[in-house]
Amino acid sequence: MVEEFLRRQTGALGLVVEVRNDREALHELTALICRSGGVIPWMTVLDGHCEIQRVFFEIAGLDSLDRLTGEIQDLPFVITASPRTAIQEIFGKRLIVMGGGAQVSQVALGAVSEADRHNLRGERISVDTIPLVGEQELAEAVRAVARLPRVKALVLAGALMGGDITDAVLEVRARGIYVITLNMAGSVPEAADLVVSDPVQAGVMAVMAIADTASFSISRLSKNRF
Repeated sequence: MVEEFLRRQTGALGLVVEVRNDREALHELTALICRSGGVIPWMTVLDGHCEIQRVFFEIAGLDSLDRLTGEIQDLPFVITASPRTAIQEIFGKRLIVMGGGAQVSQVALGAVSEADRHNLRGERISVDTIPLVGEQELAEAVRAVARLPRVKALVLAGALMGGDITDAVLEVRARGIYVITLNMAGSVPEAADLVVSDPVQAGVMAVMAIADTASFSISRLSKNRF
């Protein structure tokens, strides 16, 4: 069954709804999903400034989307409604790497290589990078990580980070996201879950920390600097 394949591990099904740009559309759609017994773990509006919008929902709590899809298609502002695979099942857990360009690339080298090893064994781990410098720029980016879907870990790759970045790291960790840093000057290493001197190894250990197929846990380490 197609929907059983789409549901797989998360219990969520994806649904893309194409609607005419109507200010009541989002309210009506979410209300209909809730009345059907569905729960919305995540959603996003695609093409939000166009005359025709596409809205992607991940919906949990339903055995099938057949009835809900039919009810949605009966709404006057809906053009199409199509089941899709949940984003979690395509791209899986997300690792973010940010900081100085050369160091970011080395962390990414380790992370992508290690992710490939685990993804071949059934994981889905994706790696995103952004070379970025400046205290305020980095602090803002770190805080934004907590607003991104699927993020399980953040690696900060640089030579000097502190101040407001440290505060942002503590806020992100409080949301259950691992923060791993290179061994650098500043107060950020003191606030991180793990400090690793070698950037390639930092990428490898970050992936191992979030992979279910790895026998590695940051919480079980006797020290957090390597």
